[in-house]
Amino acid sequence: MFGTFQQTQLRIEVDASARAIGDSLLLPRELRKWLFPQNLDSALPERLQEGVTFSTWLGPVAVYHQVQIANDHCLRLLLSKGIDGYHEWYWGNGWVQSRLEGISLLPLNLGHSLSLYRLREFVAVRERDR
Repeated sequence: MFGTFQQTQLRIEVDASARAIGDSLLLPRELRKWLFPQNLDSALPERLQEGVTFSTWLGPVAVYHQVQIANDHCLRLLLSKGIDGYHEWYWGNGWVQSRLEGISLLPLNLGHSLSLYRLREFVAVRERDR
């Protein structure tokens, strides 16, 4: 893999329940709504679970994901191709924490910050509309 080793870790407050955050991360139909501009495989199960593999694309760059852990408070993805590394998510009522490490030509810190911002906005609006 070409690129440089990068790591980023963020923890933010989110005006949402642990369940709303978890649904936004573990349910592909919800994940697709806030992950833009990345695109996900169309054939995914209703809920991410250990062993599931899928791809996302950011323009022409594909990133392959293998779900290592998926439960009510944690999601861990092993990444390859566009990013060789891993992405972990932990959450609870009112917070989400994410850690991304890997070798890539992509600017991981910028993408990581943007994805957490989009998740926070998505779940906050979702919680208000309930």
